[in-house]
Amino acid sequence: MRSYLREHTNPPVFLGSAAVMLAFLVWGVVSPPSVASVSDSVLSFITSNFEWLYIFGASGFVVFVIYLMLGRYGSVKLGPNDSEPEYSNLSWFAMLFTAGMGIGLVYYAVSEPVFHFLNPPTGDPGTDEAAANAMNYTLFHWGLHPWAIYIVLGTSLAYFSFRRGLPLRPASAFYSFLGDRIYGWPGALVDILAVFGTLFGLATSLGIGGRQVGAGLNELFGIPNNTLVQVLIIAAITSVAVVSVMLGVDKGIRNLSLANLWLALALLLFVFVFGPTRDLVNTLAANVGTYVQTLPSLGLETFPNGGEQAQGWQNGWTLFYWGWWISWAPFVGMFLARISYGRTIRSFVAGALFAPVGASMVWLTVFGDSALTILRDDPENALNQAGDDAPRSLFLLFEQLPAPEVLTTLASVLVVLVVVLFFATSSDSGSLVVDILTNGGDPNPVWQQRLFWAVTEGALASVLLIAGANAAGGPIRWPRSRRPRSPRACRSAWC
Repeated sequence: MRSYLREHTNPPVFLGSAAVMLAFLVWGVVSPPSVASVSDSVLSFITSNFEWLYIFGASGFVVFVIYLMLGRYGSVKLGPNDSEPEYSNLSWFAMLFTAGMGIGLVYYAVSEPVFHFLNPPTGDPGTDEAAANAMNYTLFHWGLHPWAIYIVLGTSLAYFSFRRGLPLRPASAFYSFLGDRIYGWPGALVDILAVFGTLFGLATSLGIGGRQVGAGLNELFGIPNNTLVQVLIIAAITSVAVVSVMLGVDKGIRNLSLANLWLALALLLFVFVFGPTRDLVNTLAANVGTYVQTLPSLGLETFPNGGEQAQGWQNGWTLFYWGWWISWAPFVGMFLARISYGRTIRSFVAGALFAPVGASMVWLTVFGDSALTILRDDPENALNQAGDDAPRSLFLLFEQLPAPEVLTTLASVLVVLVVVLFFATSSDSGSLVVDILTNGGDPNPVWQQRLFWAVTEGALASVLLIAGANAAGGPIRWPRSRRPRSPRACRSAWC
């Protein structure tokens, strides 16, 4: 056993991470309400005391990566000078996009714009101005900021690993500060923190994926969308992720990502064709223009005079997202580094910043503005529930489109399949990253570790889902007149 640990793992990181995660799983099984209570206290502390740091930090990353792309370091290769990219542009984009956004875009594409439209941080709800602002807030949360956060870590890891010959681990990014101490306890501590961030960030996505698949099965087959069903869904899809991660990047993750990209495109075309097609083309241009114009001010907005409603909105949305993206940074950053060997820093930053942001803007405009157009024409439409019922939001939209019933049913099936594949691609790429983190930077970990961490991710997501449901007395369902205006209580994946 000792020889196995020394040969295939970084023992302090692997044993330390595994022990703490297993202890957390036991805690979650024994006392789910206490897990939820502690988590809520930590969230309140962070949003109350470090709001300014999140706002300045996330916007600072955007400025930094643009400077990196345009500056003199842009021509530096992430590898030897004669190295070439390992993957084609399409395969590379498919893997980075499905790993970096995945489930979240499907889950929030309708619900978030509708929520902002009916519950804006400032101004009157339900107006044309509220609709424009709703889309702008949504693009802001899914635009340049998250990818800039990923790119900062991804670039540094790829540079130090492929250019300087250091292990592919977060500690290597601190080599300029720590020197050879990255091989001692300071480096191990950095990697353990990265493991925690990766696993908990992934658990959030797996939780919302389980809820949305459950909503789809409820719409299609009448299966109850309760916590037990969601946990079974997480277990089933984790098994798909296990198969993918066991096959590795080339045979598993790459092929699954490409298949998912084409299926998501089919879903996008369905809504585009049967939605307000001409208006969507015009609105896309307006959305991009508004986003570019307001990005500097919105990126530094803290609503100092906005009152309790605005502060609650920012804590529940913007700060939640920035924390989510930061927790994903070790995972997505390392995965981006792993698949970006041979690219220049300029091509890496440009591709990982603008390509997924452009795709996200198209996706969010097609789904979000289709829903908002229907709501503005008919404020009492069933879509007004979408903001408070994110798992069903896409299915509510499908019911309002003038499409044949057979196509609507097919689209609902496609949503379930896309979420399942996004779920699997996030889980398998996350498992690969955690494997690399815990074995000292080897990009090709042994199969036993890949299996262990893939199963652990699914178990962690299930425990957090159960903890949230038990603490709330089951999934939250407020009567329409009593639903809180702040999204903090009901938009969590663990409610």
